[in-house]
Amino acid sequence: MLKNILLIIEYSGKNYSGWQRQLNGISIQEKIEQSVFELTGQTIKLNGSGRTDAKVNAMGQTASFKINCTIPPSNFCMALNGVLPEDIRILESFEVNMDFHARYSATGKHYRFTILNRSVPSAIYKHTTCHVKQPLDVDKMLKAASYFIGEHDFRAFMSAGSSIKTTIRTIYTLDISQDGPLIYFDIQGDGFLYNMVRIIAGTLAEVGKGAIEPEQIPDIISSKDRSKCGPTLKASGLCLMEVFYG
Repeated sequence: MLKNILLIIEYSGKNYSGWQRQLNGISIQEKIEQSVFELTGQTIKLNGSGRTDAKVNAMGQTASFKINCTIPPSNFCMALNGVLPEDIRILESFEVNMDFHARYSATGKHYRFTILNRSVPSAIYKHTTCHVKQPLDVDKMLKAASYFIGEHDFRAFMSAGSSIKTTIRTIYTLDISQDGPLIYFDIQGDGFLYNMVRIIAGTLAEVGKGAIEPEQIPDIISSKDRSKCGPTLKASGLCLMEVFYG
């Protein structure tokens, strides 16, 4: 009988061209689809909750696929981990309704961007952080973060190359915390534009450096002008933490 399976996936993006299948590199999607074929002999289409770029990490990516096989849904987790490379792990697997789709059924996402804020780069955190050597004022960044909350047109915070119907998105929370030299930006919203989180992090970093004042954020948002924002910070600092449903 045909079943719809949902996977919760953790991965390091360091060695991959991103989530989605591409002609010029190995993707996370491709590796998991190949592993399902190796286990079952069936070709499946894995529907991710969204794309993550090359070098972006995930602790809670989700993906669904339909298959007719004898493997119990909860056993896909262990079975796939037996054939997947060690930098891709299936944390959970279970059956969902047939009309469920990992992308279109999602109601929101939680991303974390991590900055290593010290003069010397890290050997250990190289692939999970973005190094910023200039001292950052966390209090100023916290003040600036409050202006992003709510529904806005975030066109200014989108990189070129995306074809979407609307650039209006709602940010529910944007929290900033610090643990020694590590600064965490935790952002939750109903959806995100192409490179939106990395551009927001880059803009907040400019606030932390004193190049942008917190009070300028509303004008930057309303300008819809990418050139008024900060840089797109390195993909290695970004991690998809959780996808929300229901």
